[in-house]
Amino acid sequence: MAQRLTIGEFSRVTHLSIRMLRRYHEQDLLVPAEVDPDTGYRYYSPAQIRPALTVRRFRDLDLPLADLRRFLAAGSADGPDDGTAQQVVAAHLRRLEDRLGRTQRAVEALRELLDPEAERAVALEELPAQRVLAVSLDVPEGAGLGWYDKAMRDLDAAAGERSVLPPGGRYEHTLFTEGHGRATVYLPSEAPLPADVRGTVRELHLPRRTAAVATHQGRHDDLDLTYGAVGSFVARNGLRSTDLVEEVYLVGPRDTDQPERWRTVVAWLIAP
Repeated sequence: MAQRLTIGEFSRVTHLSIRMLRRYHEQDLLVPAEVDPDTGYRYYSPAQIRPALTVRRFRDLDLPLADLRRFLAAGSADGPDDGTAQQVVAAHLRRLEDRLGRTQRAVEALRELLDPEAERAVALEELPAQRVLAVSLDVPEGAGLGWYDKAMRDLDAAAGERSVLPPGGRYEHTLFTEGHGRATVYLPSEAPLPADVRGTVRELHLPRRTAAVATHQGRHDDLDLTYGAVGSFVARNGLRSTDLVEEVYLVGPRDTDQPERWRTVVAWLIAP
């Protein structure tokens, strides 16, 4: 061929080690332009420099091999011009952004945990009696959050219109300690339950109750920090807790797609 680079020359040009170039060849990510059938020597063309550097960047960003192969196939001279390459890149960029967001939130949580002066506000409060529509169920281990979404759909259907008061839930501590337990999701409603409503929804009267209360700001990634603050408050003050905790979703995904605006009340119920 008129222009070719030995694997050593190609390595110097791209700053990819010879071992890495051999691995890319074995993985069908960067196949040499020519392989001498007698010696097995690999030769590359100048046109392969940019693809080689692209492969390196994508592997540095942990793009899965299957996706990288799809990207390279779509970008080849005889590859399909159907937007596959752009789809692969866009999907991976979203994954990277999600990972970056989780990392940033984890760093913020660690900074708070390592700051001896940082302390979330907790207070002992009396929660008012409420009349609610409720769905109670036993949440099995590994159930995810689909049970909550279904309960809220049933409550919305039963209420007929959006409640002006925020929804909430009462959860047994075993949901957190064992991964399963009893949950009651509720929606405040002054109107009686319609007679034609069937299924899981029932009327429930929540009595006046005492709780150690904190309001969690933002995403739920670090909700455990708020729970930790409430639990510490209960222990320091010698309070005797029940086996229930309530969460009230003052502002949540139902209200805004901006998680930084979410506000969740965590109320650790105290025994009389």
